Amino acid sequence: MKKYIERMSFTMILIIGALLFLGVSAAFAESPASALMLLPFVGMAAAVEGNYLSDLVLEEEDIDASRDAVTVLSGQNLAIGTVLGKILIGALSETHAGNTGNGAMTLDATTPALANCQVGVYKAACTAAAANGGTFEVFDPKGNSLGEVAVGATHANQIKFVIADGATDFIVGDTFLITVAAGSGKVKILTPAGLDGTQRAYGALIADVDASGADKVGAAIVREAVLKDTGLVWPGGITDGQKTTALDELYAQHITIRKGV
Repeated sequence: MKKYIERMSFTMILIIGALLFLGVSAAFAESPASALMLLPFVGMAAAVEGNYLSDLVLEEEDIDASRDAVTVLSGQNLAIGTVLGKILIGALSETHAGNTGNGAMTLDATTPALANCQVGVYKAACTAAAANGGTFEVFDPKGNSLGEVAVGATHANQIKFVIADGATDFIVGDTFLITVAAGSGKVKILTPAGLDGTQRAYGALIADVDASGADKVGAAIVREAVLKDTGLVWPGGITDGQKTTALDELYAQHITIRKGV
């Protein structure tokens, strides 16, 4: 019944649009300036029929609570129901001061941020000195140890880097700090292979958004809702396992996906 009413509403919009167009044509002959005032309404009535919100949403506890405004990253044309990922991780940078050893840390040029990377400051501190070498222990922004790495070896847990030996050896206490900046917070279609946060399901768009030429604001359901699985739009090539992971992530945000409705 709801779908019938929605389709009837769309038909009425087309009829109103046609009447407005005739009215604008007649008015333009008498007063071009007055006719221009009606053009926005003609544009609104000439919308093309697409998916309806009811094709996606089964239930929302509270619209104000379940939806957020989002900025869709430029270069995408996304349909209603697209499962989104959010850019949470930004650029990485390294600093050090007062070290005795003059070796350098080099962040990986391709993937300095790895899975489970956190925003904040990581620390790599020398725990054992050695001639032309040494050992560093790495800590995440919360102070948890991520293990040790030898000078010259690659650390690849949450962040990826190499500490090279220098002319002067490191001593215990020499430290490198790695700062992970927050991401832009913009959204894009879920990217299971991403490392910037977009690999985790954040929500689903509630209307089409064409951001082909520039970033564009839209709206998404990000919590406290029941959605239809048939209304979700997934990235091409996603596996069943990746879908299961994404659905679990949505469920953690109190978004339940109902199948076969």
